Amino acid sequence: MSVIVSFVLLGLGLLVIQSTLFSLFPQWLGRPDLAFVLLVFVAYRFPWYSGMFLAFSLGWMMDVVSGMFLGTYLFMAVLVFCIVKFFSQNSPVKETAYQVPLVGLSYFVLQCTFYVFFLLTQPGVLPPWSWGRVVQETFILLVAAIPCFVFFNWMYEKLIAQRLSPKRIKRRAGNRFR
Repeated sequence: MSVIVSFVLLGLGLLVIQSTLFSLFPQWLGRPDLAFVLLVFVAYRFPWYSGMFLAFSLGWMMDVVSGMFLGTYLFMAVLVFCIVKFFSQNSPVKETAYQVPLVGLSYFVLQCTFYVFFLLTQPGVLPPWSWGRVVQETFILLVAAIPCFVFFNWMYEKLIAQRLSPKRIKRRAGNRFR
């Protein structure tokens, strides 16, 4: 349970960083979506129930922090979790070989899908489509995903090892019955 709580707090911290610090970056530098990287990591590492809870809570937090249309980020987070979880479970390729490329591919497809969805439902709201901007954001996310996966994996392994290690009993020297 402490692993799930730790990753929910990590997701909250990443959302705070994204909505405060990354908004100060210039547009040409890009703003990587670290919560999306965490979502994909959760799909790789966690079982279905706890991963679905994390995806739901992360999508809900993203919706509250920066959602223009309520429920969009929640739907996106659960959908991405289910698709990545399905592909990662049924893949014969070693996990580390496809983690980062699958982040980029899923982010690119998700951006295209949601743009078409919002173009059909809200035609006058969206800015014109820019392939260069989408490719740039995907590339920035791929570069940011590498250290994020290293950190998330380190944190996950540390929390699992801490949870599974037996508690050490302190022994005192001398006679205890005096």
